[in-house]
Amino acid sequence: MVSFSYTAADEEKSRGVRRMKTLATCLLLVVAVIYGLATWARNAGWGAWAGYVAAAAEAGMVGALADWFAVTALFRRPLGLPIPHTAIIPTKKDQLGASLGTFVGENFLSADVVRGRLKAFGIGRRLGTWLADPAHADRVTAEASTALRGALTVLRDADVQAVVGEAITRRAESAEIAPGLGKTLEKIVADGAHRRAVDLICTRAHDWLVTHGDSVMDAVQGGAPGWTPRFVDRRIGERVYKELLRFVTEMRDMPGHPARGAIDRFLGDFAADLQADTDTRARVERLKSDLLARPEVQDIIASAWSSVRSLIIAAAEDDRSQLRLRARASLISLGTRLATDARLQAKVEGWAEDAAAYVVTTYRHEITSLITDTVAGWDATQTSRKIEANIGRDLQFIRINGTVVGALAGLLIYTVSRVVGG
Repeated sequence: MVSFSYTAADEEKSRGVRRMKTLATCLLLVVAVIYGLATWARNAGWGAWAGYVAAAAEAGMVGALADWFAVTALFRRPLGLPIPHTAIIPTKKDQLGASLGTFVGENFLSADVVRGRLKAFGIGRRLGTWLADPAHADRVTAEASTALRGALTVLRDADVQAVVGEAITRRAESAEIAPGLGKTLEKIVADGAHRRAVDLICTRAHDWLVTHGDSVMDAVQGGAPGWTPRFVDRRIGERVYKELLRFVTEMRDMPGHPARGAIDRFLGDFAADLQADTDTRARVERLKSDLLARPEVQDIIASAWSSVRSLIIAAAEDDRSQLRLRARASLISLGTRLATDARLQAKVEGWAEDAAAYVVTTYRHEITSLITDTVAGWDATQTSRKIEANIGRDLQFIRINGTVVGALAGLLIYTVSRVVGG
């Protein structure tokens, strides 16, 4: 069984309880001695006062014994006797736990009580005022960064990479990319943005031809028939090279070159085919699937998580990073708005009330079961000792009060009976 942890503080309280027990018992003994002496004095004819004292002392003893019995019966059986309805806490522990759980569920875990408490608390305004303080925003940002780093550290890279890779691949496979590519290409052609790429290609091609003219001529000669004379092959190679160089130079230097126009028309037609031609779209989808299936592409997709993780951890650790600075600024801005904007306060409070009401309504049984099951798991003897250590001192005052009140009541009853019987 699970029991209370009986601490040094509890032991100190138990010593206080024992002192109060001794005091209450001594008071009972004092009253008993007074009763004996007063009875002897009354029988010896010392005067009428002895009867009053004896009656008060007698009633005091009765009150003290009755309250001793009541207090003792809470924790154990008085004098070890099996008297019914005694040792209430050890024997009725489980019922007390169930009653406590029911009481908490009915009086604290109700939607109306929770809503009323949250509404009176003004959580929206308080939260806004708290967040608007830069020191508090720094604290929240730091705690969130620590939690984020911890979460990223706990996560296994292999597991996350597999999930990320599968998600990206599934998303890419389910979405047709050809129409989107066609619209993008159409806009690029319409804006003339592709011409800068054509300019770059022409410039690089011209520079390459200038540098590698011999390679071009050798390639042309190498493809000539074996029966042609070598000088003829040489002349043909030189001619091809010069024409190719002239063509590329003209394309580089002439924005209105026919070849550039042909490129524009080709790209325009291709953009239209990407959007409307079924065969072209199907080919693009097959190409996409082939690319996604390649191990190199899958490795790149999987490694994306490692890069993102490293970036996030580095940003979370650096208190001057843009991530933390933006988060801090956002929190302060939210806090300022929340502290002054009544409509936003109402929204936040409504969300909090709805969430709390949902929790207590949906999980009330689980929460009260926690109380019931926890109390049921306590050791009965240790539970009784713990409770007695914490409230027993006050209960001993009941014994003392019972002695005093009983004595006064006995004195009053005796006096009234004497006056009436006159």
